[in-house]
Amino acid sequence: MYQFPYADILSDDMSEARRNERAAFDEAVHRLQAARMRGPESREAIEALYYLDRFWKVLLEDLAHPSNGLPDELKASLISIGIWVLKETEALRNGRAHSFDGLIEINEIIRDGLRTAA
Repeated sequence: MYQFPYADILSDDMSEARRNERAAFDEAVHRLQAARMRGPESREAIEALYYLDRFWKVLLEDLAHPSNGLPDELKASLISIGIWVLKETEALRNGRAHSFDGLIEINEIIRDGLRTAA
């Protein structure tokens, strides 16, 4: 399991950073898939939502930092996605949502985009 802060994976070697970012997204997707199988009130769901919440909050913080070198349009899109992820995570926690499918799909899309960007 990956238990490292997002900021720790940044390095001068961008391909290594991308591999680490993909690994973190892989972990999020894996946890969400396990949660989908076991249900929204399972221990797997609690752990998946906690991981996702922490992961995306760190991503959002990094995206908002002035030294982040991504193009502004891409940062804005990722921030919008991150806000949706956090809202959807909270809806699952509170029982207002019951499906992990959207969270799985968006995290897979971003992970796969990192694969093609490498």
